[in-house]
Parts: sequence; structure tokens; C-alpha cells
Amino acid sequence: MHIKKNYTAFEMAWWTRFETFLFLAIIISWVAAYYFLDLAWLKIPWTPLALIGTAVAFVIGFQNNAAYGRIWEARKIWGGIVNTSRTFGVFVQDMVNNEYAQTPIEDSELQTEIKTLTYRHIAWMTALRHAMRAAKPWETSVLHRTNKEWDTRPPEHDSTLDKDLKPYISESDYEYIMGKSNKQTALLYLQSHHLRQLKEKGVIWEFSFLELEGVIQEFFTLQGKSERIKNFPYPRQFATLNHFFMWLFVLLLPLALVPQFAEIGSELITKSPLIGKLFVWFTVPFYVIVAWIFHTMERIGRTGENPFEGTANDVPISTIARGIEIDLRENLGESGEDIPEQFAVKHHTQF
Repeated sequence: MHIKKNYTAFEMAWWTRFETFLFLAIIISWVAAYYFLDLAWLKIPWTPLALIGTAVAFVIGFQNNAAYGRIWEARKIWGGIVNTSRTFGVFVQDMVNNEYAQTPIEDSELQTEIKTLTYRHIAWMTALRHAMRAAKPWETSVLHRTNKEWDTRPPEHDSTLDKDLKPYISESDYEYIMGKSNKQTALLYLQSHHLRQLKEKGVIWEFSFLELEGVIQEFFTLQGKSERIKNFPYPRQFATLNHFFMWLFVLLLPLALVPQFAEIGSELITKSPLIGKLFVWFTVPFYVIVAWIFHTMERIGRTGENPFEGTANDVPISTIARGIEIDLRENLGESGEDIPEQFAVKHHTQF
């Protein structure tokens, strides 16, 4: 699943509890005013409200489909990074050799070259996931107080890029990329330059060099797709209007719902005076259910708009990148003590 947070019914209710309390306050105020102040004249017909509700349902559905599409595309991109990284790892191990070298080099030097290329790729993933976690002005879901309660900060928010990069690259590489604005692109440039140097030494056959350059090209493509989702938000005109339309419907709903329940109560009053008199109060649970459904669906759409923001519903790019690193380093023959552990799961959430 692309959504790693396994919500139970209780957790979902807890996640939306502040809005639920607000809906309770709204409808109780309306019913109390209608019941005690004799506001039978204050009502609107169902037909225009039903039209508004239908329109709101359509735009919320459109928003949720678009948000899901962005999440699923992001997951496919990072799935592509997984597969292409494994391909790169095996290509480097099998294509960097002395078979076509005019001046063969020591096996230890070959292993050093393989390790350098592999570690630089891990550095590329590290730089890319840090870039994807950088805050954007339109990414506001993570600031919601109920999202903050889950303590769902991704690992990138508890570390820095320079600290995470240093174990994987040389000092000269580090100085080079830290002077660039797009560090992940700079790392791919270094990979290509390094591959060319190895080809010129004869350590990589020309055909193998073309294959490896094709893999580098695929990394550029996947990086660009990931950056496109990060840097181009769900259009604000849709997101903002959806939010306003939802609240307009929720605030107008009592004007039709309360008189409807009062009318039903007046029909019952001859058979059961007490129930008929108090029947208008049954508006409260029905209104809360309807308002909660519309609001929660709209909020789910807003939460899913930015799949790299750092909320519990995001694509777990940190876990994906660390999983690739573990695979690559295990296949380099490193011991388990030297390989970092997978990032911890918090509140059933991977990041």
C-alpha cells in the first residue's frame, strides 16, 4: 500500500475529533435556537441545498482522485528507483573489471572503484530524499495539530543533508556538490564523469559504458519525475475552492435539516407528544454524521496532495532509500554491523 498508516476506526475519529466537536457545537446551537426561540421561519428548501451537496461531492471526489493519482505516481517513481538501483549495483560489480584493460589494475583497486560508485549512488538517493522532504509553502497538512500529535516527522527532519552525505562520498566530491543548488543532479554528473574515466582506462568496456550511461539517464528521468510532483502542487484554485465549498455546504445544511426534523416531529406529536416535541434534537447525530463524512473526505484529499510532505500518508521514500542501501551494501559483502538498520516504524507508519 502507498499509505502506510493503518487507521483504525478509533484513530480516524481521534484524528478528526476537533472538527467533530465543532460540528456538534454548530448543530446544537442551531437546534437550541430553533427549539427555544421559535425560528420556524428560518429555513431553506432542500432542492438548492441538494444541488450544492451534489456539486461538493463531485469536486471532493475529483480532488481525491487527483490526490490519489499523485500518490500512486510518486510510488511508481520510487519503485522505479528501487529496480534501477539494483540494476546499477549488479552492472557496476560485473562491468568494472580488467577484461579489456590495457593496463590491468589490482583487484583491491577494482573493489574500491565499485564501492565508490555504489556509495555515490547511495549519496544520490540521500540527496534526493532530502530534497523531497524540503518544506514548500503549500505543504500545510503536516502543520495540522492532529498530524503533529502522531510525532510523524520523517528522518530527514531529524538530520541534515551534509551529515548524511559525508559517510558516502570523498571530501573532494563533498566540496563539489555542496556548492551546487541541485545536489542530486551534481552527484549524477560525478557518476557519469567517473564512468567515463574508467572507460578511458579500459576498466569498463565501451559497450558496458553505454549500458551504465543508460542507467544514469534513467536516474535523471526518475529524479525529474519526482521533482515535478514535489515542485508542482495540486492547483490551488481547485484545492482552495473545494475547501470553501465544503464549509459552505456544512454551514448551510442546518437550515434545511433542522426544519425537516421539526416537521417530522410535528407529525408525530399527536401520537407521541414527548417524542414529537423532542424529535428535532435527532438532527444532531444526523448532521454530525453528514458533516463529518464531507469534511473527512475533503481532508483526506488535502492530506494526500503532497506525497513527499512528511505526513503519515506519504510515500515512504526514506524507508525505500534505506532498503536499497541495505541491499547494495550487503551485495558488496559488507557485514551486518557496518550496514545501518532500517528506519524505525512509528505509530504503524513508515517514512
